[in-house]
Amino acid sequence: MRYKENWDSIQTRYLEYWARENHDRPLLAITAPKDRKQDKRPAPVTYASQKDRWFNTEYALQQVNDRLQNTYLGAEALPIYSPNLGPDVFAAFYGADLAFSEDTSWSKYHEIDFDVYADLVLDTNNAYYRKMVEMTEAAVADARDKYLVGVTDIHPGADALVSMLGPEQLCFDTVERPDDVKRAVMGLFDGFKTVFEDLCRITTRYQRGSTNWMSVWHPERWYVTSCDFAALISNAMFKELVVDELLAELDFLDASIFHLDGPDALRHLDTLLSIDKLKGIQWVYGAGKPTAAHWLDVLKRIQQAGKMIHIHIVPEDLDALLENLEPEGVLYALHVASEAEADALIRKVSVYRKKLF
Repeated sequence: MRYKENWDSIQTRYLEYWARENHDRPLLAITAPKDRKQDKRPAPVTYASQKDRWFNTEYALQQVNDRLQNTYLGAEALPIYSPNLGPDVFAAFYGADLAFSEDTSWSKYHEIDFDVYADLVLDTNNAYYRKMVEMTEAAVADARDKYLVGVTDIHPGADALVSMLGPEQLCFDTVERPDDVKRAVMGLFDGFKTVFEDLCRITTRYQRGSTNWMSVWHPERWYVTSCDFAALISNAMFKELVVDELLAELDFLDASIFHLDGPDALRHLDTLLSIDKLKGIQWVYGAGKPTAAHWLDVLKRIQQAGKMIHIHIVPEDLDALLENLEPEGVLYALHVASEAEADALIRKVSVYRKKLF
């Protein structure tokens, strides 16, 4: 692979990670700006709207190649592009419209004119769905032997309802009409299957296995499971309204890591750890919160339950993490300022077992 020369050996490392058999050291997905920059950068383009910019597939691919050509991918960091129209795109496949800014998009849930508890129909012919298919097909054609293409960011279930109703209204509905909420959450599962299968069929045209925005590779069909809405509800409601759909996703997929987002979601950790088919947890401590090394109690709970760990760290976290966690099934992701700094951290991780034993 052009942007990752040792791809064959990296695949072995990820197989060990999923099996929690990477006994020598944790995986390290470390990136940095390349010392020597490539000069061929996409020329700036003026657009009539932010949506037009996001919908320009050719320009998106130019940006992807520029980013990958100018990024140092250390240790197990992978060259991956997951076509993206923002975190609410799954709701857009059902009829929601999106508003776009420079860096993200969001659904216009105040403008939705359909009853989300009665009229939920996946529209594979709408503009957002057609664009996502087009972007994925174009990425796969461009990637070939250069990089991996992932399935886009899909938020089904309760998170999709948030995109359609807004968090406040959905909170009211969990109390006032929980049966309707649960029915809708489960009803969206068929849409998730359709979207995932359609896009995965494209991404695997020229590549083995699958990936997504978490930038982890698996030899079969894997996807991130998540429910950011969980931070707003009790664990009893989580079990009643969310877990059945989560179990359905896990039965459908070959593997999954759950994206646990923020301290308010920690009330659900034990429930998640009790699910046999769930392979691991990505712990996201949140912006402005203490970094990874300050959450050793959470990370140890995950590891002691026999689950994998995926976590973003800063370099200052490494010593405490290496000292307190076993390497098996652990991946640390981070971005640093230079190739030299990246290489120094890779050396530190590679020799720490020797120091301990």
